[in-house]
Amino acid sequence: MIKRRNGEIVAKEQNSKQTRLLKKLYETQDGRMLLKVLTMPIISVMAGDLMNSVFSKPLIKPFIRKNNIDTSQYQMRNFRSYNQFFTRKIKPDKRPIDRDPMHLISPCDSKLTVYELNQNSMFHIKGSLYRVSDLLKNDFLARRFVGGYCLIFRLEVDDYHRYCYIDDGTKTGNTFIKGELHTVNPIALGRYNIYKRNSREYTVLHTRHFGDVVQVEVGAMLVGKIRNHHKEHSFLRGEEKGMFEFGGSTIVMLFERDSIVPDGDILKNSAEGFETIVKYGEKIGCGVNEND
Repeated sequence: MIKRRNGEIVAKEQNSKQTRLLKKLYETQDGRMLLKVLTMPIISVMAGDLMNSVFSKPLIKPFIRKNNIDTSQYQMRNFRSYNQFFTRKIKPDKRPIDRDPMHLISPCDSKLTVYELNQNSMFHIKGSLYRVSDLLKNDFLARRFVGGYCLIFRLEVDDYHRYCYIDDGTKTGNTFIKGELHTVNPIALGRYNIYKRNSREYTVLHTRHFGDVVQVEVGAMLVGKIRNHHKEHSFLRGEEKGMFEFGGSTIVMLFERDSIVPDGDILKNSAEGFETIVKYGEKIGCGVNEND
């Protein structure tokens, strides 16, 4: 992963214990047998119920210490459960929203990778091909993004797990696709197409400056719930769209041809196989045509 800091690129090491555990799950026969149980939605529902209960409250302080959470950035209170803490709100001045209407902003704190969509609405990740039609289960909608961009925002457990709208506009209702719940860590992509298999929810955003955009929230292992606040809705740039409860997760955004230009450092990092660490509300690209 690459961290943006005053224009400089800084390498960030991954959690080695987590990496070893995931490799055992995804790269060994015994691990894959266990995965059949762990990826069942009922397991995540049960984990979510536990994390919503008062019995989960003792997990909060160890989590803060282990992940070096800077609690001064958040609206801290006497949380009654781990999930209340996990979905805590950040202080607005800690995530200022870039208000330039032609700046594309990140909807969340995450690790971002950008992919170009080819003539079959497919994109490559680590040598494997992924189809937009598999992600959406909608061939007609997928064809609209030929030649555009696919932006994948991967959230880890220590990221801020609320997300916002990237522009002013209106949205359609939400479409939920039932599935399994694999980890969104890149290790899983070597064996499982999580964008085809995981539970997810998407909507079409009719944005003012970037055209029609599809936003997909992808659930992950032990994520209790994807919580979107609105069905059909008129929204504003920076307005909160929803949140993930407990665990890592992913947001996928699809942009039509000639609608955006991602920032150069993000494109370069993506081409070299690195994720770029981005923050909620910060500039990650520009629109191509003004729609006013």
